[in-house]
Parts: sequence; C-alpha cells; structure tokens
Amino acid sequence: MAITNFVPTVWSENLYRELDKKYIAVSNCNRDFEGEIREKGSTVRICGVGAVTVSEYTKNANMGAPTTLSDNARDLIINQAKYFNFQIDDIDRAQASPKLMEAAMKNAASALANDTDQYIYKLYGEAGTSIVEADTTTENILNHLIDARTNLFLANVSDPEDIVIEVSPEIAGMILKAKVNLCSDNTDALENGCIGSIGGCKIFVSNNIVKSESDNGYKHKCLARTKRAIAFAEQLSEIDAYRPELRFADAVKGLHLYGAKVVYPKEMVLLDLNVVGATA
Repeated sequence: MAITNFVPTVWSENLYRELDKKYIAVSNCNRDFEGEIREKGSTVRICGVGAVTVSEYTKNANMGAPTTLSDNARDLIINQAKYFNFQIDDIDRAQASPKLMEAAMKNAASALANDTDQYIYKLYGEAGTSIVEADTTTENILNHLIDARTNLFLANVSDPEDIVIEVSPEIAGMILKAKVNLCSDNTDALENGCIGSIGGCKIFVSNNIVKSESDNGYKHKCLARTKRAIAFAEQLSEIDAYRPELRFADAVKGLHLYGAKVVYPKEMVLLDLNVVGATA
C-alpha cells in the first residue's frame, strides 16, 4: 500500500472491524450510548429508566394516573487514550507481499483489543457479589459456575442467554476436564473465545483475565455477568499515514479513546478462583 493510497476513513472502518473480531470482554458489554467522543475526558451519557409498577386491574373501574418513570442517566468518562505508531521500511515493503500493511494493521488491532479487554477485566472489584474458592479443582469448578448463575437469577436476571461467563485458559481447562457436555450450535461457528454454554450461559475464554498472586498459587478473577452490566464506549479519533522525515518508510499512527463503567453491579459476579501451585 503506497502512502498516497491511504484513505483514513476506509482504514478506520477496517480497524474497527478487526477490533470487533478480537474483542472478548468488550463484545460482552453494552456499547449503545449517546454522545460524541472527541478527546480524553469526553463524557458519554448512559440513559436508563426506573422500574415499572404493576397494579391490580378492576373491571369497569378507572385506572390510576400513569406513574412517571425516573431517569437514572449516568455519565461514562472516556479516561483511556492509547496509540500505535509503526513504520515499514521501503526496502521491506518492496520485498514483501502487497498486503504487508494490512497485516500490520491487523496486528495493531490485536494489540489494541488486548489492551482494552485487560482494562475491562480490571473492573472485577466492582462486582456486586463474589464467590471465593481457595483451591479450585475439576471437582468443584462447575458448582461455582452454577452458583454464579443462581446469584444472577436472584438479582432478577430472567434469561440465561443474557449471561456470559468469562474465564482464564487455566479455568477453561478445568471446565473441559470436568467432562461437562458444553452445549454448542454446530451449525454456526462459535463466537470469538466462546467454548460453549452451560445452563444456557455462554462461556468465554480470555488470556486477559486478571490474575493475582496468592500464598500458594494464583487467584483468577473470572466474571459472570449480563451484557448490560458494564457500559463501554470507544472512538478511533485519529488514523494518519505519513513519511517519517529521517527514514525511507511508510508509517501509520492511530489514537484509540475509550472508557468503561460498571452500571449494574448486581448483575456481575466475581468468581475469585485460586489455583494452587499455578504460575502466571
């Protein structure tokens, strides 16, 4: 790709598509909000309404006046600003395939997606409920997943398809070794990172799940949550192609702005699973 053929709008759309393919944590967030993201510190408004009252109906009697739904709008602050900036030497470009720049942009998308997913998973401390296990094994892992599902149903989550369970590769291995028959639709490819479902809840595997060292291993901060529990907003505010002054090379730089907020903590359960003897 020659620098003269670089169209920022097209490459921004391509990068968005690649990000969506790589996201796991972000793909399980609510991303539909009002507001325009211009710079770090911008505010996105998260709008919602309060509960609806149900009353007894009496035949041939007037209904009561309609209740006014409360507005529980909240602000999501765009507090993250990350960039990439890479170059491809003219000699390398001439000797490589024409799609070298496309491959580089895919690598940039993967790096941005990992960084953003890590940010989302660091919000585990805001979960409304925690399930703690000091010695996670194949014998007890499934019980904890079902307990997390039960906690969410007690928080008035009515549809298991609204629930996602996100685990580390080590915990995913235990789930599979427990020989549970994970349900999956074989007619379609599973979503990125999804290994199937249990009790109607999809299970996703991510290497970006937070791990913290314990006295005898590592605690894996896995999550069970609804897709509206965490709000997320992003903007690729700048993607520019340029020629570095002191190099014979094509270069591309981009700025990724984003932020996230736990909106419904009661709809998020922390599975604090210690794996004895494990390494990070």
